[in-house]
Amino acid sequence: MGGLPEFWLRHPPGWQARVLWPLGALYGLIARLRRHAYHSGWLRRGDVRVPVVVVGNIFVGGTGKTPMVAWVVRRLQASGWQPGIVSRGYGGRATSWPQTVHPDSDPALVGDEPLLLARQTGCPVAVGPDRVAAARRVVAAGCDVIVSDDGLQHYRLPRAVELVICDGARKLGNGLCLPAGPLREAPGRLATVDLVLSNGYAPELTPYWFDLVPGAMRPVAAQAVGAPRPAPGETVNAVAGIGHPERFFATLEAMGYRVIRHSFPDHHAYRPDDLAFAGQWPVVMTEKDAVKCAGFAGENSWYLPVEARPDAQTASQLDACLARLNRCQSR
Repeated sequence: MGGLPEFWLRHPPGWQARVLWPLGALYGLIARLRRHAYHSGWLRRGDVRVPVVVVGNIFVGGTGKTPMVAWVVRRLQASGWQPGIVSRGYGGRATSWPQTVHPDSDPALVGDEPLLLARQTGCPVAVGPDRVAAARRVVAAGCDVIVSDDGLQHYRLPRAVELVICDGARKLGNGLCLPAGPLREAPGRLATVDLVLSNGYAPELTPYWFDLVPGAMRPVAAQAVGAPRPAPGETVNAVAGIGHPERFFATLEAMGYRVIRHSFPDHHAYRPDDLAFAGQWPVVMTEKDAVKCAGFAGENSWYLPVEARPDAQTASQLDACLARLNRCQSR
């Protein structure tokens, strides 16, 4: 569970990708025409009245985008901006949109990543399929800049800065568009954005990169007491319902844990039975999963927070992009 088709990641492309290549080429062409229609004015963008920073990707799987959104928001806050965050709210089942996300919101209604960002950053967050409407919601709350978690292909949303996050391990997969490969847009799209960042060092893809640095494990249930924090060398039941579960498992192994892998689909709606594993090993999950499991996780359940940490050159380039916000016109 939780993985991508193996042939999407095979390079050079295998027979499955070659069979699906015409559909992938058509998908890429439609994506390019949509972008051109908005860029040329054939289709009109919404007006949100403040600059927008889009942190997105062209790869359908998880790339570490959400931790970088939190980094950008904190950088803007440190520079005197009052940022707000908008997101699609994948997995949210609210009956009306947009939704304002509060630290105590129900992730089943608003989605896991927006709730995580609301708790981490403390800034206004709004979600909905129409990101323009969500952006207007946070502007009405007093925000003077918007950071869009994903939305690179939501061209109705204007943008002053486009940041694209790539996975340093999987890179661009086989380099083909859906359904022949994992890309939402053709690789040439990367040449049009302000900055391409890699989660993990990948100089053949981009010179700019960041690591996801783990912090200390914390109990999933806020009131949990008694169980000792798992120590390196112990066996743990590792739970990940994210776009790239293997990255989380590899992080735990690098920290010295013996890992029993339990992967779930991205944005999985957890039930208590999902965490009922044989044996007495601690359960360790991602922070994104923890926001959905806090109500029923056992006292020996933990989450591992991670923080995006760019190298000095990358941080300087990001700062240069954000410094242009006062001068940029949304495009």
